[in-house]
Amino acid sequence: MFLLNATADYRQPLDPRDAETLGPAAAEEVERHLSVRENHAVTPLVALSGLAREVGVAAIHIKDEGHRLGLGSFKALGGAYAVIRLVLEEAGQRLGRTVDLAELHSQEVRAVAREMTVACATDGNHGRSVAQGAELVGARAAIFVHSGVSDERVAAIARFGAEMIPVEGTYDDSVREAARIAEAKGWIIVSDTSWPGYERIPGLVMQGYTALVREALRQMPEPPTHVFIQSGVGGIAAAVAGHLAIALGDRRPVFTVVDPARAACLFETARAGRPVTIAHGEPTVMAMLECYEPSLVAWRILSRAADAFMTVDEVDATGIMNRLARPVSGDQAIVAGESGGVGLAGALKAIADPVIKAALSIDHRSRIFVVNTEGATDPGKYAEITGLSPPRSPRRTGKEL
Repeated sequence: MFLLNATADYRQPLDPRDAETLGPAAAEEVERHLSVRENHAVTPLVALSGLAREVGVAAIHIKDEGHRLGLGSFKALGGAYAVIRLVLEEAGQRLGRTVDLAELHSQEVRAVAREMTVACATDGNHGRSVAQGAELVGARAAIFVHSGVSDERVAAIARFGAEMIPVEGTYDDSVREAARIAEAKGWIIVSDTSWPGYERIPGLVMQGYTALVREALRQMPEPPTHVFIQSGVGGIAAAVAGHLAIALGDRRPVFTVVDPARAACLFETARAGRPVTIAHGEPTVMAMLECYEPSLVAWRILSRAADAFMTVDEVDATGIMNRLARPVSGDQAIVAGESGGVGLAGALKAIADPVIKAALSIDHRSRIFVVNTEGATDPGKYAEITGLSPPRSPRRTGKEL
């Protein structure tokens, strides 16, 4: 399915709150936080020149977030960053002064962090980031996981010392349960989705994602003309679209949001012109994108900054995993998890469809940018789908910052 953005807000300026959250000053602050992380490194931008020639476009670049901060996902940029910001802010309030990042491991700040518990619901990757952030600062973490989260992903989160709380149902059920229990216990919810009255912390999570966009713009020889980003609740898509709109202005690329057909909450929201909750149906292999209700902040941004919305099917997701694992014409192999290559799957589907291709003005001059949002965060599932064993992650040796 495919549709162009026909909402009343389309091409309107970003809401001032979102422009501040995703603007250059905020993105510079994110990079300052990253600069003190011991295992921080700019993730690779891979040119898929052979694939670009095969499909008839000028360039395809993929930002490989499977290498991000030892967590295997772009989510490493958001949850941990938000936790650190919240601890510094709480310490500042209690101490009655501004507390700088350089003081994060001081006795005073650690004492504050020990009294804090951060909580979130997760499909796997966001919870890992929040748990890591809590461990880094000495806070407690409570992570709510629904029944569809694989045992391997649960174990990967638990390794950071988080309390794991199982929830029956879907991701959206776990979001509601996390909010309910956190309110009763006085915990701080660090969610990657937003709802009425709860926007600032999801905004901080999205703010963390701007780092990958700034890196990519520096790495690319020319800015992209087209961007395809996958969507769950919409956080990563909104962060990329919003930052590109601010950074490039009139030169911003044509931006397409890509949903799983079985969990197309952004697509259906765009069709309705307002946020909608869709019915839970058959699960999708794109586990990190299996969301049935959009983030309100993400929709506020995407209604203005996205040009189109489309869906991909299960075979598209598994097919792109195999295509990236076994590249053509000398391209570099990339390890992409079940949700990692969905943006690229959408791009190839658009190029292969003459109607969509024309609607998006894709031609031989087009420069396409996509993000591999996760590596093999569930190694067993990756091996099952591709028949290959993913490279072993470096052994985790403890805390870092």
